[in-house]
Amino acid sequence: MSVDGFRAAADHIVALAAAVASEQWNNSALGEWTVRSLVGHIGRALTTVVDYLSRPAIEQTVPSTADYYLLAAELVDSDAVRRRGEQAGAELGEDPAATLAQMRDRALHALAHTDDRIVTTVVGGMLLSHYLPTRTFELAVHGLDLARATGQPESVPVEALRETVSLATELAVRRGHGETVLLALTGRGIIPSDFSVV
Repeated sequence: MSVDGFRAAADHIVALAAAVASEQWNNSALGEWTVRSLVGHIGRALTTVVDYLSRPAIEQTVPSTADYYLLAAELVDSDAVRRRGEQAGAELGEDPAATLAQMRDRALHALAHTDDRIVTTVVGGMLLSHYLPTRTFELAVHGLDLARATGQPESVPVEALRETVSLATELAVRRGHGETVLLALTGRGIIPSDFSVV
């Protein structure tokens, strides 16, 4: 089980948070989230790794990484996600960047002391090796959101970018938008501004 993409994305997000100016934490970031709320939500991509490792599952009911997102789209309440992000942001304390770094460290420590196993996620039991790329995806995409909201360069480490783009492409195909993406990637079409695979 490779954790390289996750580690690269986690290190990158910690560096982005460390560069947020003190006056930016309450600025608008994504939808109704402030920068603090967005970072709180990002932190959950780290803490759920630790939480789920402590919740083994007997049966694998989610067969792939892409299936996680397809199921989540049906089961997850977007208002609840927003509220959890706001609560997590409030819980970051006086030094949100340091708290996020601690979350990163705990997640990497947990991954260093485990093997691949079936864990209980919000959408069902799935292999850790299938779940971890969803966390890399969240860190990479929301890292771009955080960079944009705070005026930092919009970049993603290549190890994380490979995983994230591959998963986004698979989701596009699974959702019936493969041709739209292929045409755009080959200079034969334009993706609509409101297009999303998640």
